[in-house]
Amino acid sequence: MYQWRKFDFFEEKYGGKSSIPDEISGKICCSSSGRGKVVIGCDDGTVSFLDRGLNFNSGFQSHSSSVIFLQQLKQRNFLLTVGEDEQLASHQSAMCLKVFDLDKPPQQQEGTSSAAATPDSIGVLRIFTNQFPEAKITSFLVLEEAPPILLIAIGLDNGCIYCIKGDIARERIQRFKLQVDDASTNKIQSPVTGLGFRMDGQTFQLFAVTPDSVTLFSLHNQPPRKQTLDQIGSSVNSVAMSDRSELIIGRPEAVYFYEVDGRGPCWAFEGEKKFVGWFRGYLLCVISDQRNGKDTFNVYDLKNRLIAHSIVVKEVSHMLCEWGNIILIMSDKSALCIGEKDMESKLDMLFKKNLYTVAINLVQSQQADAAATAEVLRKYGDHLYSKQDYDEAMAQYINTIGHLEPSYVIQKFLDAQRIYNLTNYLENLHEKGLASKDHTTLLLNCYTKLKDVEKLNVFIKSEDGVGEHKFDVETAIRVCRAANYHEHAMYVAKKAGRHEWYLKILLEDLARYDEALEYISSLDSSQAGVTVKEYGKILVEHKPAETIQILMRLCTEDESLNRGSSSSGYLSMLPSPVDFLNIFIHHPHSLMDFLEKYTDKVKDSPAQVEIHNTLLELYLSNDLNFPSRSQATKGLVLSLEARSGALTTNKRDTSEEKNRTERRRKGLLLLKSGWPSDLEQPLYDVDLAIILCEMNVFTEGLLYIYEKMKLYKEVIACYMQSHDHEGLIACCKRLGDSGKGGDATLWGDLLKYFGELGEDCSKEVKEVLTYIERDDILPPIIVLQTLSRNPCLTLSVIKDYIARKLEQESKLIEDDRQAIEKYQDDTVAMRKEIQDLRTNARIFQLSKCTACTFTLDLPAVHFMCMHSFHQRCLGDNEKECPECALDYRSVLEMKRNLEQNSKDQDHFFQQVKSSKDGFSVIAEYFGKGIISKTSNGPTTTLGSANTPSGNGY
Repeated sequence: MYQWRKFDFFEEKYGGKSSIPDEISGKICCSSSGRGKVVIGCDDGTVSFLDRGLNFNSGFQSHSSSVIFLQQLKQRNFLLTVGEDEQLASHQSAMCLKVFDLDKPPQQQEGTSSAAATPDSIGVLRIFTNQFPEAKITSFLVLEEAPPILLIAIGLDNGCIYCIKGDIARERIQRFKLQVDDASTNKIQSPVTGLGFRMDGQTFQLFAVTPDSVTLFSLHNQPPRKQTLDQIGSSVNSVAMSDRSELIIGRPEAVYFYEVDGRGPCWAFEGEKKFVGWFRGYLLCVISDQRNGKDTFNVYDLKNRLIAHSIVVKEVSHMLCEWGNIILIMSDKSALCIGEKDMESKLDMLFKKNLYTVAINLVQSQQADAAATAEVLRKYGDHLYSKQDYDEAMAQYINTIGHLEPSYVIQKFLDAQRIYNLTNYLENLHEKGLASKDHTTLLLNCYTKLKDVEKLNVFIKSEDGVGEHKFDVETAIRVCRAANYHEHAMYVAKKAGRHEWYLKILLEDLARYDEALEYISSLDSSQAGVTVKEYGKILVEHKPAETIQILMRLCTEDESLNRGSSSSGYLSMLPSPVDFLNIFIHHPHSLMDFLEKYTDKVKDSPAQVEIHNTLLELYLSNDLNFPSRSQATKGLVLSLEARSGALTTNKRDTSEEKNRTERRRKGLLLLKSGWPSDLEQPLYDVDLAIILCEMNVFTEGLLYIYEKMKLYKEVIACYMQSHDHEGLIACCKRLGDSGKGGDATLWGDLLKYFGELGEDCSKEVKEVLTYIERDDILPPIIVLQTLSRNPCLTLSVIKDYIARKLEQESKLIEDDRQAIEKYQDDTVAMRKEIQDLRTNARIFQLSKCTACTFTLDLPAVHFMCMHSFHQRCLGDNEKECPECALDYRSVLEMKRNLEQNSKDQDHFFQQVKSSKDGFSVIAEYFGKGIISKTSNGPTTTLGSANTPSGNGY
């Protein structure tokens, strides 16, 4: 006992001077606490309630005589009392149990004050009956089950326990008796000095203590099973229950703890234990010192083996716990209220005495929050640091990780002499996954300064280091690179899947290009594609062929296995060559090689247009030597060689010219193959192709594109710019034949070109005039006006052409004169006939019906077309001649079509444009009366019916 340290973790409330109020005049027999009140029962049968300051609050008369036991329930505001009442019959016991509902309004009796009003008594129960003989009650305990069920245990001096279970208010109860000692023995029965309930899941257990034994009853068994835990017991008031449902028994030699399987730990505290209690993990004992006869109240912290409070007290009659305080009621009705100090005050007390280990144990045992624990550890660490005990100080600082700012510790150990402690702290910081990038940098720098490769290997290459992200991967790689620990940096990058860093070290630091290519080949397609995009420029510069091989595998992987209908869908999921164009920015020859290989293998790529556009630009470019470091170096070497002699220059020029010629050949082939005859649009951008051909003066390609686009005038314009007369005429022969879909107006443009040429081109003009005359493309007057602008041409060039044209015109004039005379004669005859029809009667002399060829009889119908019919042969159609109706209707249909065509302006202008002689088309429209239509009033329609013969004709 003397080895336990004493502290004042508790303090006396209310100045240490309190007493029971004067309103309580009787002797205090029992007490209880709960629901914010202290309840006191006296020998005069009164029950009193005290508030937080131990002031009298209220009271009432519960029994006519003494109140020997009472208990305040916690779940419901019920008060249970055991006391003596008036004996109604001689055979009935005066001892009864009452249940008061303190929430219901009290019943004020006449002549009493409101403070003495009796609460509602919901149940009164006689404790002793014929089956349960009367004895002296020595202990009393109530267990609240599911409301309103109560389990009441009453200990007697004869070693029996009377149990009452049920709803007392409704008198639905069950009584049963428990025998602590064996009744068959002849020894004197020991009184039950203490009771304690224990809940084990859904079962209930009851501890029973006598001076001679400790017994456990299992109440879920029927009958209840008894188990003797010890053959030594205890006296009254030295029995309590801990918050872990352990039975606490105080004996003169020690304090014992019991569980369901028997005696547990014991604590040797000398002296008679007058009172034993439990409060917030503390053991409470009122111990009588036999040497000086004084009583001492001790509060024990069993976990930390210290006495939290100790005070000499008077004779204690009752001990309660309420409002977070411990209340001791003395025999002289004085009271002592003791409360626990706050954690901060207790720690300050320990810190002043430098008892840091005690402080740490205290905060841990009282389950303080982690931040408070870390603060104690920090102060302890600071104390050790001030004593220059750096190893122990660091041990404390390590325990603060997660709560104390790491910079606080790091600043203390930045000295080079304490780098080992700093390394230890940083390692633990990483182990707990709380390190930042700066912490990783600092730890790796510590390793490198210490040249501790073994620890660096453990940190970097531990099995779970990178996988659990115990350090920042990128920072570790960066620091290892800076310290020239390239292998370690590569290991971290590879294990963390940071392929870009792994390749960055291989290529930029170690220049191991073959290994980099092999590593890329081992990655899956998506990761390989990303890495090639980032580091492809370096790879192409040093290993172009191998890089192209990897790109081909990425862009065409297993493409040969997907030639079916889903091939295009599969290709769309593969990387496109267009995605990798930027890596060839300084190496166009390699790019051209890559794209050629791709197009040879893949014919229906989704990016076919972009690929062809890029290839065209490469093929048609006059110079593929784009500026770069390597190219600049190469150019310097070439310039030095050029100064050494002209032979080297000529060889280089010849090679470049040969290369350019070959590329243009491929370019023209691409233009043709990319625009098959079955496609309306080519597999490349036409506008871009035209621009490239013009920029690089690639006439062959430009002519092909213009011809495919049917831009024939642009085709001949190219020949005109180059003054290629032979090619110009040949082109017009091919493209100007209207019979084969050509444009005959090209000959007119060609004639205009020669007319404005300003040089002698008689031979060409004669040949052009031959085709103009053959297809009658231009009138002679236009030909004369066009050729008259060239002063170098003589009349002999067009002499024969003009003679032939004049002869043709004369013949046409004569033919037109004869046609006019014929039409005039026909017109005169028609007008005469019309006039005759209007003025003279027609004589119908047909004797047979035109339809049935039988003799014509009445009624008959005669038409102006000189056809006659029986009326019965006409049927319902008597308005037109059946014989002439077909021709008449075709004429009307033709007229309607002509009138409809007159409204279709596009058709009219299309005919004018496509005709060799537009004037003849316009004249035809006028001749048919479509454009200008005049009306001379109503005319008699040819074939209209006349009056039937039955009407007098």
